[in-house]
Amino acid sequence: MAKIQLENVKKAFGKVQALDGITLEVKDKEFFVLFGPAGAGKTTILNCIAGIMMPEEGVIKFDDQVMNLIDSAHRNVAMVFENYALYPQMTVYDNMASALRSKLYRKDESEIKERIQWAARIMKMENLLERLPSQLSNGQKQRVAMGRALVRTPNVFLMDEPLAHLDAKLRNAMRTELKEMQANLGSTCIYVTHDFMEAMALGDRIAIIKEGKIVQIGNGDEIYYMPCNEFTAQLMGDPEINIIDADISGSEDGYSAGFRVKGEKVTYALPKDAGVYTKIRELNLTRADIGIRPQHVKYSFEPKEGYFKATVYSYESIGNKSVIVVDCGDDANSQLRMIAPNGLSIAIDSDIYIHLEMEHAILFGSDTKEYIVRYDEANYIALAASQEEK
Repeated sequence: MAKIQLENVKKAFGKVQALDGITLEVKDKEFFVLFGPAGAGKTTILNCIAGIMMPEEGVIKFDDQVMNLIDSAHRNVAMVFENYALYPQMTVYDNMASALRSKLYRKDESEIKERIQWAARIMKMENLLERLPSQLSNGQKQRVAMGRALVRTPNVFLMDEPLAHLDAKLRNAMRTELKEMQANLGSTCIYVTHDFMEAMALGDRIAIIKEGKIVQIGNGDEIYYMPCNEFTAQLMGDPEINIIDADISGSEDGYSAGFRVKGEKVTYALPKDAGVYTKIRELNLTRADIGIRPQHVKYSFEPKEGYFKATVYSYESIGNKSVIVVDCGDDANSQLRMIAPNGLSIAIDSDIYIHLEMEHAILFGSDTKEYIVRYDEANYIALAASQEEK
């Protein structure tokens, strides 16, 4: 397998700058995830690595060897496309064998059969080998495309949302299988997704992509607990993080965050933390955006001390949990999301009382939207470091 490096890679389509100075290094045998919204440039990065597209600027290296002038056939990469890319006239067996029968990577038929049977067992499609693509469901076609890549021994596996067309049960099972297969094969894998759960479950490290630029690179814990800006914080989480524009007041003895809910001032003391207080003093903060994840918003249907009054906007059951959205009126970003158990009897527009666990708050710049600090930051840095070591 190989170490993959991109240095200041740029790619444009007309006036649209798809990649704007991408620089990253994927370690040998690493499972590296490119994560971002649709149109961010994730697939374009894969295409440049594979040699399907050529960047206007920048260098692409495999194990320190410059690959820019080497055509895709000689880069020895295995790519799984989102749209399957199967040969319609070939059976599943022949589709999976196609790369191993090419002039460049030819293997003998006994080895091809052994590899295909191994991949078919992993992908649970032993009974599909004699079918044509037209006789397969979309999920089965995607498994064939993944199996075709698995029979190879390439420099790098490039996977462009390979689980997108699988049903939910198989997708969850395949996440586990993919991670185990990559570890057993000792392969380098670059995986594209816009699914937060896939990114967290699969990636040794994750690169957050936005508008053709890398926003942040780190392991899942690092990015989840210490997102570099509000965009990343909102991307990493389901339901999405709550962002509240707040006034910061107080002195070295204690600071508080204040905002308005339905015309009334609500104030929360910030946890006594040397790191938080130091940052507030350094930056002379008078305003900040407070990030609170839904699991750290508590609720009550009766008035309680330390809780403020809001109105139920929606209640949605999503499997093993539910999401309550409340309307806070003219401030606190108008709406807050929180997680609740299933089976609650909640009337829309009814009163509900909310408490924010500020010990889990993340502070962002009110103007810059960049990460400032969070309570007990040192512990989260240590947690991210321990995850990196694993």
